[in-house]
Amino acid sequence: MHVVMKRVSKFGIFVGVFAAAVPAWADSVPNARSADWTWPAYIVLPLFAMAALYVFGIHKMLRKGARFRMLPAVCFGAGWLSLLIALDSPVHEISEQLFWVHMTQHEILMLISAPLLVLSQPLAPMLLAFPESWRGVLVDAGKARSVKSLWLLVSAPIAAWLLHALALWLWHAPLLFDAALQSDFIHALQHISFLGSALLFWWALLHKHGGRMGYGGAILYVFTTAIHTGVLGAWLALSPHIWYPPYAHTAFLWGYTPLEDQQVGGLIMWIPAGTLLTIAALVLLAKWLKHSDVRWEYTQAAALMRASQGAAK
Repeated sequence: MHVVMKRVSKFGIFVGVFAAAVPAWADSVPNARSADWTWPAYIVLPLFAMAALYVFGIHKMLRKGARFRMLPAVCFGAGWLSLLIALDSPVHEISEQLFWVHMTQHEILMLISAPLLVLSQPLAPMLLAFPESWRGVLVDAGKARSVKSLWLLVSAPIAAWLLHALALWLWHAPLLFDAALQSDFIHALQHISFLGSALLFWWALLHKHGGRMGYGGAILYVFTTAIHTGVLGAWLALSPHIWYPPYAHTAFLWGYTPLEDQQVGGLIMWIPAGTLLTIAALVLLAKWLKHSDVRWEYTQAAALMRASQGAAK
């Protein structure tokens, strides 16, 4: 997983450079919509509230004598920044004019923001940030039988895999995708679906691959996701037809034909996203082989000890 996070970090650096450079690019394109940081309240307020809760919670944990853990904090900061870039930067504005930028936005949410936030384990410090009376209410609500049953249902590996796949395929159906372009509310639902299903997907992978899922199940879990996302990306990239007519009116403003715009978007889903998932599967395979070697050595050592004890008798 360390290799995966290095690749994710490199892609995050690319996204940051892209977000910083894109306003100048927009200024050079005649008739293109202004591309800038827009700071809409319905995005900015939840994001900054989330950051404030996390920071305040970490502060309270340190005051209570807890040891500061650098890796989760770095993961939270990088994940939070990637959310800000995806949802508020010029990436968000231009995603309504270029399909491939829209695909980049989705990949940031699903392949960068979601795994980083899962690795940061933010719930404990965020919960601690609330007043003690509120914490009791939240903990009791989380312990409710209906909530626990629902969580066990949706966080099961097969359910998380299926929900993530359904979100990806259903929202790329032309009818729903075009509706998201026409309505801010539907667009918000689309992003919530992608981020929420991706959080479930990565949580099930990172927290259960050593448990009931096992390494073999985790490899299958990731590899099949790489396959079906690659199929969708290839379908988009190789299709001779335009799937999303609204982009036919805006792609020209950026120097693309509508089909070229769609092809680049399909390639982004097909190659970079598929590559990251395949790397994750290979890392899990390497860990599985190492784990098997350790178990074999332990078994051999145990057998030798039993043999020596038998000989001593």
